[in-house]
Amino acid sequence: MKKTYSIFVTALILYLSVINMNPAFASNLAGSHGEIKTTYENPKMKVNYLSANINNSQSDEKNNEVLEVFKHDTQQLYITGEDIDLMAKLVSAESGGEPYAGKVAVASVVLNRTIDPHFPNTIREVIFQKNAFSCVKNGKITANPDQDCYNAVYDAIRGADPTNDALFFYNPATATCHWMKETQKVNEKIIGHHTFFKVKV
Repeated sequence: MKKTYSIFVTALILYLSVINMNPAFASNLAGSHGEIKTTYENPKMKVNYLSANINNSQSDEKNNEVLEVFKHDTQQLYITGEDIDLMAKLVSAESGGEPYAGKVAVASVVLNRTIDPHFPNTIREVIFQKNAFSCVKNGKITANPDQDCYNAVYDAIRGADPTNDALFFYNPATATCHWMKETQKVNEKIIGHHTFFKVKV
């Protein structure tokens, strides 16, 4: 009896030693008996994952950081990095082949709408408003804006508005929207292929 007890104690000590020396082995062993199996992460992968999260977090912070303030009369519009990127994409998609003034004009229309009470009050909502811009498909804009597009956005934010506060624009040669063609317009201005205007109230 004592001999059996002694063998049991020795086996138990050996088993506990194995657990203490190799936790991964112990974990796998426990798993083989139907208990919860712990997965040990590769430390290098964990560091990379954490670094990626930090980078993404920093990128998100930069995109949400207020970079510019658009001032119009008594109104102020705080503009983030994401807003600027969206506007540059819209400018690229809507006026890629237009003169520089036409690019500034498109960016100005976005800003003019954002501060107008008849439109949404954020740049993102103005750009993605249903049927607002023909280049927006399924909530996305497919465009690769160049430096001119970004420069045009910044110029518009800083007050260069060649449209005289226009809220709409269209290309008369290609437009399929009857409303754009038939509505009574105020302060029409042609820049490149686009006509910019306000609507007569």
